[in-house]
Amino acid sequence: MTKLPEDGSAVSPFRPVTPPSDSARLAAEARQQELTKPAGSLGRLETLGEWISSCQDACPPRALERVRVVVFAGDHGVAAHGVSAYPPEVTAQMVENIGAGGAAVNVLAAIAGATVRVVDIAVDADTDPSVSEFKIRRSSGSIDREDASSEDEVRAAVAAGAAIADQEVDGGADLLIAGDMGIGNTTPATVLIATLTDTEPVAAVGRGTGIDDAGWIRKTAAVRDAMRRARPVAKNPLDLLRVAGGADIAALAGFLAQAAHRRTPVILDGLVVTAAALVAEDGAAGAREWWVAGHRSAEPAHSLALRHLRFDPIVELEMRLGEGSGALAALPLVRAGVAALNSMATFADSGVSTGEHSTTDEPSTADEPSTTDEHSSTEVD
Repeated sequence: MTKLPEDGSAVSPFRPVTPPSDSARLAAEARQQELTKPAGSLGRLETLGEWISSCQDACPPRALERVRVVVFAGDHGVAAHGVSAYPPEVTAQMVENIGAGGAAVNVLAAIAGATVRVVDIAVDADTDPSVSEFKIRRSSGSIDREDASSEDEVRAAVAAGAAIADQEVDGGADLLIAGDMGIGNTTPATVLIATLTDTEPVAAVGRGTGIDDAGWIRKTAAVRDAMRRARPVAKNPLDLLRVAGGADIAALAGFLAQAAHRRTPVILDGLVVTAAALVAEDGAAGAREWWVAGHRSAEPAHSLALRHLRFDPIVELEMRLGEGSGALAALPLVRAGVAALNSMATFADSGVSTGEHSTTDEPSTADEPSTTDEHSSTEVD
């Protein structure tokens, strides 16, 4: 199990974040005006390219050559109370499936040109040592009736997420995607979002893995009870994660905050990842400038979180899988925005006319007779 350094040397990622480069963003905006296209004609692709420029502090931006997906896996005690359509043992099975390359995240990553890593943070089973280096505990507590983790565990989980971000950045990652895997994890994610956005449970609870009406009622009751426990600690990110999150979500929050400190852009996935982002932004003010929302989940709480973070998703495909799948669907569009900004020819280099007349190109009227006859205009179109 992961422990914090006894000498206290670990630096919490929950501290204010330095923003991306304004000068690089402004340079990228200016470069857009020089490219062989009408201004603004590539729409959102232009702003995505400008965002990567600001994150890299470079114009034009460099191509994204090492995109890394990290899937954070963990079980949740609340899953034992009928809030999911799948049994808890599926989490460990899916961790193995992702490791073997058989999950949706693996397929989409291969198409989008990314690599995948899965980490066991709180799976309620023994997993391969290759994925359990940062394991905090087996499952998190059932948050409708007990804390998700202890104070030491939540601090260790946040530190683990930060360490994982450091490993990926030090390994050369130039863009990160955070994913999640865990039966029952949409329940704590919904609790976190509904608590921080002051939303009633019935307006926030979705169907998760596809629960029926009876399951939705049980899930809504669990969210309601967990929110009662969470509200008193809502203003303290660590306490909120301890009471109502889970070790995996706490690690996600640490990962997202540390990626921002390491000046590395992140594409957020769906409900669970964005719930962690909401908490991370509270703890590490300014971190959101280093993230974009890959997609909008079909889960209602995800839209609440996106609105709170002031994010417009890149794609809307009614996805609700998790694993990083929605972010991977958006990755080719981010790549396209970067490629357009760094590879398109400029008007000056290509000889393509901008469509604007310069003063030296205007025909002279010096030798033409002046006239006041309104039918004898010398205006040149």
